[in-house]
Amino acid sequence: MVQPERIAVIGSGSWGTALSIVLANNDIYVDLYTLFPEQRDEINNEHTNKNFLPGVNINPKVIASMDLAEVLTDKEYILLVVPSHAMRSVVREIKPYLTKNTVIIHATKGIELDTYMRMSEVIKEELPDIPEKNIIVLSGPSHAEEVSRMLPTTIVAAGTDAAVAERVQDIFMNNDFRVYTNDDVIGIELAGALKNIIALGAGMSDGLGFGDNAKAALITRGLTEISRLGFQLNAKLATFAGLAGVGDLIVTCTSKHSRNWRAGYSLGQGEKLEDVLDKMGMVVEGVKATKAAYYLAHKYNVDMPITSEIYQVLFEGKNPRTAVWDLMGRVKTKEIKHH
Repeated sequence: MVQPERIAVIGSGSWGTALSIVLANNDIYVDLYTLFPEQRDEINNEHTNKNFLPGVNINPKVIASMDLAEVLTDKEYILLVVPSHAMRSVVREIKPYLTKNTVIIHATKGIELDTYMRMSEVIKEELPDIPEKNIIVLSGPSHAEEVSRMLPTTIVAAGTDAAVAERVQDIFMNNDFRVYTNDDVIGIELAGALKNIIALGAGMSDGLGFGDNAKAALITRGLTEISRLGFQLNAKLATFAGLAGVGDLIVTCTSKHSRNWRAGYSLGQGEKLEDVLDKMGMVVEGVKATKAAYYLAHKYNVDMPITSEIYQVLFEGKNPRTAVWDLMGRVKTKEIKHH
């Protein structure tokens, strides 16, 4: 495959910048769209993005711009790295610059509130002229802080057409950044969004000082319930045992880099949700994902006790300690139910 000379990246936060560095290290020029003149100047002149990735040097092939037309014109590949709540408006904004051959790659782990749509569904709805096979999702256990420092990372490129997914695999893959392909777009997107809920719970457990035993149980049972919902929504169960499932779940539930874990930890320490979100200053996707999963669990009659307790902590003022004891005191049951 002939590598593209330039790729457009929309979203100049930590993950958008980290993925831009991966592409630039593969000898691809990156036009990175930003809304902020100070950030544009810093990336172009100092080759840093200190607010989001302190201490990281950015490859000079990453060029920041505030001109959307300049960033998007004549690009075969466009990478979207924006919060889930902004995806629809961003896609509407870029629409005039796309052709039916454009490949849209997104790296957003979330579900749209109100519609409960996955990100590829939002993209497809807004861009009916782009074939479904040209929408690819990137997901997996990948902290921007580590990817930007070229620490070994493995992720998944998922799409309905193997050839397009393999083209994206080739663009991103290098010795530090290994990419697998997968055809289960539903499973990859749901796993990426839903694991953030369990990470909030893991952070709460740590904030309460409940130790590793409790957290291991929370991660394992959390995987069971998000797989259960995924299966109801036509995902493949095996996906939840893979990189985008259990892999991402482990890294998000156990790392200080994880915003969702940090938010949960603060909640476990007794802080209020509004204060936690204000303090973090970055999007905590797990909060929205909890609302979406709680709704979907009711709609499809799926038993999701951990999600339900976290929902009550976030939105109904339940004490996190009480939530954990309520989970421990549930009616006795079998661990594995064979279907």
